[in-house]
Amino acid sequence: MPREIDRVRVQDMFCHAVYSATHVINQTYAPLLKPLGLTYPQYITLLILEEEDGLTVGQVSDRLKMATSTVTPLLKRLEGLGHLERRRQKDDERKVLVFLTASGRTLLRKAPALTECMIGNTMLPEDDLGHLVSLLRRLSQNLEAGAPHGKPTPAVPGRRTR
Repeated sequence: MPREIDRVRVQDMFCHAVYSATHVINQTYAPLLKPLGLTYPQYITLLILEEEDGLTVGQVSDRLKMATSTVTPLLKRLEGLGHLERRRQKDDERKVLVFLTASGRTLLRKAPALTECMIGNTMLPEDDLGHLVSLLRRLSQNLEAGAPHGKPTPAVPGRRTR
């Protein structure tokens, strides 16, 4: 008979900690982004395009880890605000490329101050934040490469946090 895994309290589950942190991060960003007229997903989208302009909608979706059907309205709103422009690719009109506008670039000049403020709000040393980012990337990669949805993988002995 398989060994039964000890029940873990919700507040001790890694998934709940990540979920809770995500909500707190969004709540902390909201008042910083409000004067810019942006939501956190809009802000991150602009930052992605600042790093590499002219991405396809699919590439933006991949980098945001969001479905294209969710990203398209997001892009339309940002285009309506004048921060980006969507253009059909000339050699394949099925693909839509996304570009920052001058307005979007001007808005992003405030990004370093927002990032600095958020880093300060964490009250964590830079090394700890770097380690956290590294662990979260690895977590995402492992989960993406893991078992098919709905099929549990065996627990690693000695681990109690779910």
